[in-house]
Amino acid sequence: MCLALPARVIEMDATGQHGTVDMGGVRKQVSLALLDQVQLGDYVIVHVGYALTLLDQAEAEQTLALFGQIAQMNAAP
Repeated sequence: MCLALPARVIEMDATGQHGTVDMGGVRKQVSLALLDQVQLGDYVIVHVGYALTLLDQAEAEQTLALFGQIAQMNAAP
């Protein structure tokens, strides 16, 4: 099963082709080459090291909140 996750762009190289994203405290280097107009602070959908699409901030935050709820449910005894 594959899972694409929302992540916030926190760093970009000078070319805009690569960057660092934050996924709930986990930072990963990803390729931004498939997207145009990515800016610092944007949310993107990341799958296997590639940012695939830009994501609306409200939608990204809602999705991340749902993942947080799932994690809490799984942690409960």
